[in-house]
Amino acid sequence: MQPSNEPPRVGVIMGSKSDWPVMEHAVAMLEKLGVAYETKVVSAHRTPDLLFDYAKSASERGLSVIIAGAGGAAHLPGMVASQTPLPVLGVPVESKSLKGLDSLLSIAQMPGGIAVGTLAIGKPGATNAGLLAAQIVGLQDAKVREAVEAFRAEQTQKVLDNPDPRAE
Repeated sequence: MQPSNEPPRVGVIMGSKSDWPVMEHAVAMLEKLGVAYETKVVSAHRTPDLLFDYAKSASERGLSVIIAGAGGAAHLPGMVASQTPLPVLGVPVESKSLKGLDSLLSIAQMPGGIAVGTLAIGKPGATNAGLLAAQIVGLQDAKVREAVEAFRAEQTQKVLDNPDPRAE
């Protein structure tokens, strides 16, 4: 799903379908800000050829940014980053055994020379990955930049309109 008939500017990928409940928050933010996207399951371990094809073709297909969510060993963001010149934003998906700390460390501990922007674990990370991807797209797209600015102004106004923490 994507806004209007625009070609996707952001790729939202995840290691398995079970990552969708987290990654849907990145998609929701992209939709809110009017950024065209594509979404797909691409496993670093189960479909490595698909991963390489996806990453290597992303730029020529018109993508500007890739958001990659993964749990556990969380190799997806780093492997994608190794195969594309595009910015890759890694979202650590919470794992049952280590509550996502394993995912966070796997994504954050990239060797020098292969950059992955690492976000927070889970829903906040996915939400912020969508926002950060929109900010990157907004560098070249005034409409998206204006949507980001409006979103931030809305966030500010919510705080200003409700300064008393006790009020509902």
